[in-house]
Amino acid sequence: MKSKDLLLAIDNGTQSMKALLFDLKGQLLAKEIVTFQPPYFSKQPGWAEQDPEVFWRALCQACQELWQQENVRKERIAGVALTTQRGTLINVDGNGKPLRPAIHWLDQRKTHGQRPIGGLWGLIFNCIRMNDTIAYFQAEAEANWIRTYQPEIWQHTHKYLLLSGYLSHRLTGEFVDSIGCQVGYIPFDYRHLRWARDWDWKWRVLPMDRALLPRLIPPGDALGSITERASRETGIPAGLPLIAAAADKACEVIGSGSLESSIGCLSYGTTATINVTSEKYIEAIPLLPPYPSAIPEYHTIEVQIYRGFWMVSWFKKEFGYREQQEAVKNGVATEEIFEKLIEDIPAGSMGLMLQPYWSPGLKLPGPEAKGAIVGFGDVHTRAHLYRSILEGLGYALREGKERIEKRTNVPITSLRVSGGGSQSRSAMQLTADIFGLPTAKPHIYETSGLGAAIDAAVGLGLHSDFNAAIKAMTHVGEVYEPNLKNHETYNELYRDVYKKMYKRLRPFYKRIREITGYPK
Repeated sequence: MKSKDLLLAIDNGTQSMKALLFDLKGQLLAKEIVTFQPPYFSKQPGWAEQDPEVFWRALCQACQELWQQENVRKERIAGVALTTQRGTLINVDGNGKPLRPAIHWLDQRKTHGQRPIGGLWGLIFNCIRMNDTIAYFQAEAEANWIRTYQPEIWQHTHKYLLLSGYLSHRLTGEFVDSIGCQVGYIPFDYRHLRWARDWDWKWRVLPMDRALLPRLIPPGDALGSITERASRETGIPAGLPLIAAAADKACEVIGSGSLESSIGCLSYGTTATINVTSEKYIEAIPLLPPYPSAIPEYHTIEVQIYRGFWMVSWFKKEFGYREQQEAVKNGVATEEIFEKLIEDIPAGSMGLMLQPYWSPGLKLPGPEAKGAIVGFGDVHTRAHLYRSILEGLGYALREGKERIEKRTNVPITSLRVSGGGSQSRSAMQLTADIFGLPTAKPHIYETSGLGAAIDAAVGLGLHSDFNAAIKAMTHVGEVYEPNLKNHETYNELYRDVYKKMYKRLRPFYKRIREITGYPK
């Protein structure tokens, strides 16, 4: 009988639940996917909620179907790791039963009119002109909405959990969560990677009892063991350790092999991001903290474009009916048809420039921001528009790269790309061309699950440390070298047009907001 040398990674993303089986070389041996239909539901415009049982049932189904594969041997599994979407929150009672639907990370509800922070903190925020930032934090925090509009739910809440903490409880029976998963409007100290101290301003902005929060465990340490009940429902052997991993983006970073600040990890998912791993606490954008890494005591410095590759879905819905019909007819993904659509469109889309601010942000760009497309002419087609979306995301992420480099004083010299957009050859090549850097796909698509498996491998002592695990389990796949002629075109458009667009258009965005009330 072989020793326990395999790792089960559970990856709860925005669109689906995955059960993934890895070996110690980072090879994906088996995989099952359960798609969420739909990923969330909306009772009000802008709301996004989901029944937490949907996540758990999908986890059980994915695991049970994994065991049906002929080559899967449960007795060889050494441990389990869990990675999830960020910022999805669940109120539970003392038994871990949800008291209301989960508030999904895509939810846009706000709680305006919260009482301003008084006392010493109020005076400090007033002096450093942070009142608007604090008010934004208060309005965005899901806990404040529940406490304001559903006080009976808040009163009966025993624990206030991220999705990772909810699933960890379902698997182990313990109210625990990984430090690496703490991303959201919660009273977390991102600098010191722990719950905020009692005197911290976050407790004033998010008034709650500390006892509502789970016990935090560093990545690589055990959260607990799979219970008999969880084993019956999932088929995971009882007693196996559940090792703390991190949120999906953090796991993607180490799953792509990015352990140094010189390797930029792009995630082309629903939210597009550029990340680097750092031992130091560095804010790429002032007042926006770096998030916890999948490596204990490390941070993930991140710049994000909130709607990211959601814009591809937007384009498909609004302009891609013909391609959707063709894809169905030929039995291929619509995105494959889009690839053919733009293969003859030159770099720069003949001057069609897009700024991908389809959703405003607190600091980048700003709460008044809107998307912009400029440079239309009669030569432009849907194909030019589609390519300009990809290019606009590339420009925005290059701007993020430059912000990170300026703050870290470490040049980013190579790129790794994960997420759904990495499957597009056009997106990969234009990324290399816009950045002027070799741009690689990791050896497998499932980098988030692989990052979780790396945490498990180190935590279980199957690799000596994270350096050894990342070296053994991550490998560079296809590399796209920049086309220097295209890079020259993109450089001029980026420097002379893209970087100046927001500053020039910002007064108009503000006036539009004043006139129309959108965005609120």
